Amino acid sequence: MRYMGIILSLILAGVICMGCIGSVQVIRSNERIEDRIQEEETIRLGVFQPLTGAAAAGGKITLEGIQLANQLFPEVLGKKIELVVIDNQSDRTEAANAVTKLIREEKVKAIIGSYGSSLSIAAGEIIKKEKIPTIGCSPTNPIVTMNNDYYFRVCFADPFQGTVIANYAVRDLGVQRAAIIQDEVQEYSLGLSRYFMEAFQESTGDPDSIQGVYSYHSGQKDFSAILREIKQSSADVIFAPGNHMESALLIKQAREMGIQIPFCGGDTWETPDFREIGGDAVEGVIFSSHFSKEAQVTNLTQLFLKEYEKKHQQEVNAFGALGFDAYLVLLDAIKRAGVEDPEKIRTALSDTENFEGATGKITLDNNGDAQKSAVIMKVENKKLSYVTFVEAE
Repeated sequence: MRYMGIILSLILAGVICMGCIGSVQVIRSNERIEDRIQEEETIRLGVFQPLTGAAAAGGKITLEGIQLANQLFPEVLGKKIELVVIDNQSDRTEAANAVTKLIREEKVKAIIGSYGSSLSIAAGEIIKKEKIPTIGCSPTNPIVTMNNDYYFRVCFADPFQGTVIANYAVRDLGVQRAAIIQDEVQEYSLGLSRYFMEAFQESTGDPDSIQGVYSYHSGQKDFSAILREIKQSSADVIFAPGNHMESALLIKQAREMGIQIPFCGGDTWETPDFREIGGDAVEGVIFSSHFSKEAQVTNLTQLFLKEYEKKHQQEVNAFGALGFDAYLVLLDAIKRAGVEDPEKIRTALSDTENFEGATGKITLDNNGDAQKSAVIMKVENKKLSYVTFVEAE
Protein backbone atom coordinates (compact mmCIF):
# COMPACT_ATOMS: atom_id res chain seq x y z
CA MET A 1 0.00 0.00 0.00
CA ARG A 2 2.89 2.29 0.77
CA TYR A 3 4.26 1.81 -2.77
CA MET A 4 0.79 2.32 -4.24
CA GLY A 5 0.56 5.66 -2.42
CA ILE A 6 3.89 6.74 -3.83
CA ILE A 7 2.81 5.76 -7.36
CA LEU A 8 -0.46 7.65 -7.01
CA SER A 9 1.43 10.71 -5.75
CA LEU A 10 3.78 10.60 -8.73
CA ILE A 11 0.88 10.28 -11.18
CA LEU A 12 -0.91 13.22 -9.52
CA ALA A 13 2.25 15.34 -9.63
CA GLY A 14 2.66 14.49 -13.30
CA VAL A 15 -0.91 15.55 -14.06
CA ILE A 16 -0.34 18.83 -12.21
CA CYS A 17 2.90 19.45 -14.14
CA MET A 18 1.14 18.71 -17.43
CA GLY A 19 -1.44 21.27 -16.45
CA CYS A 20 1.32 23.79 -15.75
CA ILE A 21 2.94 23.17 -19.13
CA GLY A 22 -0.41 23.45 -20.83
CA SER A 23 -1.15 26.79 -19.19
CA VAL A 24 2.28 28.17 -20.25
CA GLN A 25 1.63 27.11 -23.83
CA VAL A 26 -1.74 28.87 -23.78
CA ILE A 27 -0.13 32.09 -22.52
CA ARG A 28 2.54 31.95 -25.18
CA SER A 29 -0.07 31.16 -27.81
CA ASN A 30 -2.11 34.16 -26.69
CA GLU A 31 1.01 36.35 -26.91
CA ARG A 32 1.59 35.20 -30.49
CA ILE A 33 -2.03 35.95 -31.35
CA GLU A 34 -1.69 39.44 -29.87
CA ASP A 35 1.51 39.97 -31.88
CA ARG A 36 -0.26 38.80 -35.03
CA ILE A 37 -3.19 41.14 -34.40
CA GLN A 38 -0.80 44.05 -33.84
CA GLU A 39 1.06 43.22 -37.06
CA GLU A 40 -2.21 43.15 -38.98
CA GLU A 41 -3.14 46.58 -37.64
CA THR A 42 0.20 48.27 -38.44
CA ILE A 43 2.39 48.91 -41.47
CA ARG A 44 6.10 48.69 -40.68
CA LEU A 45 8.40 51.12 -42.48
CA GLY A 46 12.17 50.91 -42.07
CA VAL A 47 14.49 53.86 -41.51
CA PHE A 48 18.29 53.63 -41.72
CA GLN A 49 20.22 56.78 -40.92
CA PRO A 50 23.66 57.66 -39.50
CA LEU A 51 22.90 58.50 -35.88
CA THR A 52 26.50 58.05 -34.74
CA GLY A 53 29.81 58.58 -36.53
CA ALA A 54 30.99 61.25 -38.97
CA ALA A 55 27.62 61.82 -40.66
CA ALA A 56 25.52 61.77 -37.47
CA ALA A 57 24.68 65.49 -37.52
CA GLY A 58 22.86 65.22 -40.85
CA GLY A 59 21.33 61.84 -40.02
CA LYS A 60 19.82 63.01 -36.75
CA ILE A 61 18.24 66.09 -38.32
CA THR A 62 16.84 63.96 -41.15
CA LEU A 63 15.31 61.56 -38.63
CA GLU A 64 13.68 64.49 -36.82
CA GLY A 65 11.88 65.37 -40.05
CA ILE A 66 10.77 61.77 -40.63
CA GLN A 67 9.49 61.42 -37.07
CA LEU A 68 7.66 64.75 -37.25
CA ALA A 69 5.86 63.64 -40.41
CA ASN A 70 4.97 60.34 -38.72
CA GLN A 71 3.64 62.23 -35.71
CA LEU A 72 1.43 64.43 -37.90
CA PHE A 73 0.37 61.69 -40.33
CA PRO A 74 0.54 58.41 -38.35
CA GLU A 75 -1.86 56.29 -40.42
CA VAL A 76 -2.47 55.06 -43.95
CA LEU A 77 -5.02 52.60 -45.35
CA GLY A 78 -6.67 52.62 -41.92
CA LYS A 79 -3.54 51.25 -40.24
CA LYS A 80 -1.00 52.78 -37.90
CA ILE A 81 2.51 53.26 -39.30
CA GLU A 82 5.32 51.86 -37.19
CA LEU A 83 8.81 53.24 -37.87
CA VAL A 84 11.64 50.76 -37.33
CA VAL A 85 14.81 52.85 -36.99
CA ILE A 86 18.36 51.47 -37.27
CA ASP A 87 21.59 53.45 -36.87
CA ASN A 88 23.92 52.70 -39.79
CA GLN A 89 26.78 54.30 -37.81
CA SER A 90 28.06 56.33 -40.81
CA ASP A 91 29.59 53.08 -42.07
CA ARG A 92 29.08 51.39 -45.45
CA THR A 93 29.11 47.86 -44.05
CA GLU A 94 26.68 48.79 -41.30
CA ALA A 95 24.41 50.46 -43.86
CA ALA A 96 24.21 47.18 -45.78
CA ASN A 97 23.64 45.28 -42.54
CA ALA A 98 20.91 47.72 -41.51
CA VAL A 99 18.77 47.25 -44.63
CA THR A 100 19.32 43.49 -44.50
CA LYS A 101 17.95 43.41 -40.95
CA LEU A 102 15.06 45.72 -41.80
CA ILE A 103 14.02 43.52 -44.71
CA ARG A 104 14.69 39.99 -43.46
CA GLU A 105 14.10 40.29 -39.72
CA GLU A 106 11.84 43.31 -39.27
CA LYS A 107 9.78 42.53 -42.40
CA VAL A 108 9.32 46.17 -43.37
CA LYS A 109 7.25 47.02 -46.45
CA ALA A 110 9.40 49.97 -47.55
CA ILE A 111 12.47 51.89 -46.37
CA ILE A 112 13.50 55.54 -45.92
CA GLY A 113 17.23 56.40 -46.05
CA SER A 114 19.95 57.26 -45.98
CA TYR A 115 21.64 60.57 -45.38
CA GLY A 116 24.97 60.21 -47.21
CA SER A 117 25.40 58.93 -50.76
CA SER A 118 28.08 56.39 -49.81
CA LEU A 119 25.77 54.80 -47.24
CA SER A 120 22.87 54.65 -49.67
CA ILE A 121 25.03 53.17 -52.42
CA ALA A 122 26.30 50.49 -50.01
CA ALA A 123 22.70 49.43 -49.32
CA GLY A 124 21.53 49.65 -52.92
CA GLU A 125 22.31 46.15 -54.17
CA ILE A 126 20.51 44.52 -51.23
CA ILE A 127 17.47 46.75 -51.77
CA LYS A 128 17.46 45.81 -55.46
CA LYS A 129 17.87 42.09 -54.78
CA GLU A 130 15.18 41.98 -52.07
CA LYS A 131 12.85 44.21 -54.13
CA ILE A 132 11.89 46.54 -51.29
CA PRO A 133 11.05 50.13 -52.36
CA THR A 134 13.35 52.67 -50.74
CA ILE A 135 13.29 56.44 -50.84
CA GLY A 136 16.35 58.53 -50.04
CA CYS A 137 16.10 61.91 -48.34
CA SER A 138 19.38 63.57 -49.38
CA PRO A 139 21.78 61.12 -51.12
CA THR A 140 22.65 63.18 -54.20
CA ASN A 141 25.16 60.96 -56.05
CA PRO A 142 23.66 59.62 -59.34
CA ILE A 143 24.83 56.07 -58.54
CA VAL A 144 22.25 55.80 -55.73
CA THR A 145 19.34 55.29 -58.13
CA MET A 146 21.25 54.20 -61.24
CA ASN A 147 20.00 50.87 -62.64
CA ASN A 148 17.95 50.31 -59.50
CA ASP A 149 14.19 50.26 -59.98
CA TYR A 150 13.62 50.11 -56.21
CA TYR A 151 15.58 53.19 -55.12
CA PHE A 152 14.08 56.70 -55.33
CA ARG A 153 14.97 60.08 -53.80
CA VAL A 154 13.24 63.35 -52.96
CA CYS A 155 16.38 65.47 -53.41
CA PHE A 156 18.06 66.73 -56.58
CA ALA A 157 21.14 64.89 -57.89
CA ASP A 158 24.74 66.08 -58.08
CA PRO A 159 24.89 66.88 -61.82
CA PHE A 160 22.31 69.60 -61.16
CA GLN A 161 23.85 70.67 -57.83
CA GLY A 162 27.34 70.93 -59.31
CA THR A 163 26.06 73.02 -62.20
CA VAL A 164 24.09 75.32 -59.90
CA ILE A 165 27.05 76.22 -57.69
CA ALA A 166 29.54 76.47 -60.60
CA ASN A 167 27.30 78.84 -62.52
CA TYR A 168 26.70 80.96 -59.43
CA ALA A 169 30.44 81.19 -58.75
CA VAL A 170 31.20 82.41 -62.27
CA ARG A 171 28.21 84.66 -62.90
CA ASP A 172 27.59 86.11 -59.43
CA LEU A 173 30.93 85.91 -57.65
CA GLY A 174 32.79 86.85 -60.83
CA VAL A 175 35.51 84.21 -60.43
CA GLN A 176 37.38 82.54 -63.31
CA ARG A 177 39.87 80.09 -61.76
CA ALA A 178 38.96 77.41 -59.24
CA ALA A 179 40.77 74.94 -57.02
CA ILE A 180 38.88 71.81 -55.97
CA ILE A 181 39.46 69.99 -52.67
CA GLN A 182 37.71 66.61 -52.44
CA ASP A 183 37.36 63.71 -50.01
CA GLU A 184 38.84 60.77 -51.92
CA VAL A 185 36.79 58.13 -50.09
CA GLN A 186 33.35 59.75 -50.32
CA GLU A 187 31.31 59.16 -53.49
CA TYR A 188 29.38 62.33 -52.70
CA SER A 189 32.50 64.49 -52.69
CA LEU A 190 34.11 62.86 -55.73
CA GLY A 191 30.97 63.02 -57.83
CA LEU A 192 30.05 66.59 -56.93
CA SER A 193 33.63 67.74 -57.58
CA ARG A 194 33.54 66.21 -61.05
CA TYR A 195 30.21 67.83 -61.96
CA PHE A 196 31.33 71.20 -60.61
CA MET A 197 34.55 71.00 -62.66
CA GLU A 198 32.69 70.23 -65.89
CA ALA A 199 30.15 73.01 -65.34
CA PHE A 200 32.82 75.53 -64.26
CA GLN A 201 34.89 74.90 -67.39
CA GLU A 202 31.83 75.27 -69.56
CA SER A 203 30.65 78.41 -67.77
CA THR A 204 34.06 80.12 -68.04
CA GLY A 205 34.68 78.79 -71.55
CA ASP A 206 38.19 77.89 -70.42
CA PRO A 207 39.34 74.23 -70.18
CA ASP A 208 42.26 75.43 -68.02
CA SER A 209 40.08 77.26 -65.50
CA ILE A 210 40.58 74.51 -62.89
CA GLN A 211 43.89 75.28 -61.18
CA GLY A 212 44.14 71.94 -59.43
CA VAL A 213 42.22 69.06 -57.84
CA TYR A 214 43.46 68.09 -54.37
CA SER A 215 42.41 65.07 -52.29
CA TYR A 216 42.20 64.21 -48.61
CA HIS A 217 40.47 61.38 -46.73
CA SER A 218 37.61 61.32 -44.23
CA GLY A 219 38.78 62.08 -40.71
CA GLN A 220 41.79 64.10 -41.82
CA LYS A 221 42.47 67.16 -39.69
CA ASP A 222 45.58 68.74 -41.19
CA PHE A 223 45.16 70.35 -44.62
CA SER A 224 48.20 72.61 -44.56
CA ALA A 225 50.06 70.88 -47.42
CA ILE A 226 47.07 71.24 -49.77
CA LEU A 227 46.44 74.81 -48.74
CA ARG A 228 50.08 75.85 -49.27
CA GLU A 229 49.85 74.70 -52.88
CA ILE A 230 46.58 76.51 -53.45
CA LYS A 231 47.98 79.69 -51.89
CA GLN A 232 50.72 79.67 -54.52
CA SER A 233 48.23 79.16 -57.38
CA SER A 234 46.09 81.75 -59.16
CA ALA A 235 42.81 80.25 -57.95
CA ASP A 236 40.21 82.86 -57.04
CA VAL A 237 37.66 80.42 -55.56
CA ILE A 238 37.85 77.07 -53.74
CA PHE A 239 35.19 74.40 -54.16
CA ALA A 240 35.37 71.89 -51.29
CA PRO A 241 32.38 69.55 -50.98
CA GLY A 242 32.72 67.14 -48.07
CA ASN A 243 31.48 66.20 -44.61
CA HIS A 244 30.74 69.17 -42.37
CA MET A 245 33.57 68.49 -39.90
CA GLU A 246 36.45 68.21 -42.40
CA SER A 247 35.06 71.11 -44.45
CA ALA A 248 34.87 73.41 -41.42
CA LEU A 249 38.40 72.54 -40.30
CA LEU A 250 39.72 73.03 -43.83
CA ILE A 251 38.24 76.53 -44.12
CA LYS A 252 39.43 77.42 -40.64
CA GLN A 253 43.01 76.48 -41.51
CA ALA A 254 42.80 78.32 -44.83
CA ARG A 255 41.80 81.56 -43.11
CA GLU A 256 44.56 81.12 -40.52
CA MET A 257 47.05 80.80 -43.41
CA GLY A 258 45.82 84.07 -44.92
CA ILE A 259 43.78 82.55 -47.77
CA GLN A 260 40.84 84.90 -48.15
CA ILE A 261 39.33 83.85 -51.51
CA PRO A 262 35.71 82.59 -51.47
CA PHE A 263 34.83 79.04 -50.46
CA CYS A 264 31.91 77.21 -52.08
CA GLY A 265 30.46 73.85 -51.14
CA GLY A 266 27.51 71.48 -51.31
CA ASP A 267 24.47 70.69 -49.23
CA THR A 268 26.37 69.00 -46.35
CA TRP A 269 27.33 72.49 -45.15
CA GLU A 270 23.70 72.96 -44.14
CA THR A 271 24.21 71.28 -40.75
CA PRO A 272 24.52 73.54 -37.67
CA ASP A 273 27.69 71.67 -36.67
CA PHE A 274 29.47 73.10 -39.72
CA ARG A 275 29.01 76.65 -38.38
CA GLU A 276 29.73 75.61 -34.82
CA ILE A 277 33.07 74.00 -35.73
CA GLY A 278 34.05 76.66 -38.28
CA GLY A 279 33.08 79.67 -36.18
CA ASP A 280 34.04 83.03 -37.67
CA ALA A 281 36.12 81.33 -40.38
CA VAL A 282 33.05 80.08 -42.27
CA GLU A 283 31.39 83.50 -42.42
CA GLY A 284 30.55 84.33 -46.02
CA VAL A 285 30.86 80.82 -47.47
CA ILE A 286 28.41 79.90 -50.23
CA PHE A 287 26.74 76.53 -50.75
CA SER A 288 23.88 74.90 -52.61
CA SER A 289 20.95 73.45 -50.70
CA HIS A 290 17.50 71.91 -51.11
CA PHE A 291 15.30 74.19 -49.06
CA SER A 292 14.83 77.63 -47.59
CA LYS A 293 11.73 78.93 -45.90
CA GLU A 294 12.11 82.12 -47.95
CA ALA A 295 11.85 80.21 -51.24
CA GLN A 296 9.04 77.69 -50.71
CA VAL A 297 5.32 78.33 -50.89
CA THR A 298 3.32 75.07 -50.55
CA ASN A 299 0.79 74.44 -47.80
CA LEU A 300 2.98 71.66 -46.43
CA THR A 301 5.88 74.11 -46.17
CA GLN A 302 3.89 76.23 -43.78
CA LEU A 303 2.81 73.22 -41.75
CA PHE A 304 6.36 71.87 -41.56
CA LEU A 305 7.83 75.23 -40.50
CA LYS A 306 5.23 75.72 -37.79
CA GLU A 307 5.41 72.20 -36.34
CA TYR A 308 9.19 71.78 -36.60
CA GLU A 309 9.95 75.04 -34.84
CA LYS A 310 7.34 74.29 -32.18
CA LYS A 311 8.75 70.82 -31.51
CA HIS A 312 12.49 71.55 -31.67
CA GLN A 313 12.75 75.29 -30.86
CA GLN A 314 15.53 75.69 -33.39
CA GLU A 315 16.27 76.85 -36.91
CA VAL A 316 14.58 74.82 -39.64
CA ASN A 317 17.02 72.72 -41.65
CA ALA A 318 16.89 71.38 -45.21
CA PHE A 319 17.68 67.82 -44.09
CA GLY A 320 14.73 67.83 -41.70
CA ALA A 321 12.50 69.06 -44.52
CA LEU A 322 13.77 66.32 -46.86
CA GLY A 323 13.12 63.66 -44.21
CA PHE A 324 9.61 65.07 -43.80
CA ASP A 325 9.03 64.89 -47.55
CA ALA A 326 10.48 61.39 -47.99
CA TYR A 327 8.01 60.02 -45.44
CA LEU A 328 5.06 61.81 -47.03
CA VAL A 329 5.94 60.82 -50.60
CA LEU A 330 6.14 57.20 -49.44
CA LEU A 331 2.86 57.57 -47.54
CA ASP A 332 1.20 58.96 -50.67
CA ALA A 333 2.49 56.03 -52.74
CA ILE A 334 1.12 53.48 -50.24
CA LYS A 335 -2.22 55.26 -50.32
CA ARG A 336 -2.32 55.21 -54.12
CA ALA A 337 -1.19 51.57 -54.19
CA GLY A 338 -4.16 50.71 -51.97
CA VAL A 339 -2.26 47.82 -50.39
CA GLU A 340 0.95 47.34 -48.43
CA ASP A 341 2.50 45.18 -51.13
CA PRO A 342 6.12 46.30 -51.80
CA GLU A 343 5.88 45.81 -55.57
CA LYS A 344 2.72 47.88 -55.87
CA ILE A 345 4.21 50.56 -53.61
CA ARG A 346 7.25 50.67 -55.90
CA THR A 347 5.01 51.16 -58.93
CA ALA A 348 3.08 53.93 -57.19
CA LEU A 349 6.32 55.66 -56.21
CA SER A 350 7.51 55.63 -59.82
CA ASP A 351 4.27 57.40 -60.80
CA THR A 352 4.76 60.28 -58.31
CA GLU A 353 4.05 63.57 -60.05
CA ASN A 354 3.70 67.12 -58.73
CA PHE A 355 3.51 66.03 -55.10
CA GLU A 356 3.47 69.18 -52.99
CA GLY A 357 6.00 68.66 -50.24
CA ALA A 358 7.64 70.95 -47.72
CA THR A 359 10.60 71.45 -50.09
CA GLY A 360 8.40 72.20 -53.10
CA LYS A 361 6.75 70.14 -55.83
CA ILE A 362 8.22 66.68 -56.36
CA THR A 363 8.04 64.68 -59.57
CA LEU A 364 10.05 61.45 -59.83
CA ASP A 365 11.53 60.75 -63.26
CA ASN A 366 12.19 57.41 -64.96
CA ASN A 367 15.38 57.02 -62.95
CA GLY A 368 13.67 57.62 -59.60
CA ASP A 369 15.21 61.09 -59.22
CA ALA A 370 13.28 64.15 -58.09
CA GLN A 371 13.02 67.02 -60.53
CA LYS A 372 13.68 69.73 -57.97
CA SER A 373 14.76 73.33 -57.73
CA ALA A 374 17.77 74.40 -55.65
CA VAL A 375 18.66 77.35 -53.46
CA ILE A 376 21.94 79.13 -52.84
CA MET A 377 22.67 79.80 -49.17
CA LYS A 378 25.28 81.89 -47.39
CA VAL A 379 26.59 81.91 -43.82
CA GLU A 380 26.04 85.34 -42.28
CA ASN A 381 26.33 86.21 -38.60
CA LYS A 382 26.57 82.47 -37.82
CA LYS A 383 23.18 81.85 -39.42
CA LEU A 384 22.02 80.61 -42.80
CA SER A 385 21.01 83.37 -45.17
CA TYR A 386 18.97 82.80 -48.32
CA VAL A 387 20.67 84.14 -51.47
CA THR A 388 18.72 82.99 -54.52
CA PHE A 389 16.50 80.32 -56.04
CA VAL A 390 17.44 78.17 -59.06
CA GLU A 391 14.72 76.41 -61.06
CA ALA A 392 15.17 72.76 -62.02
CA GLU A 393 16.45 72.23 -65.55
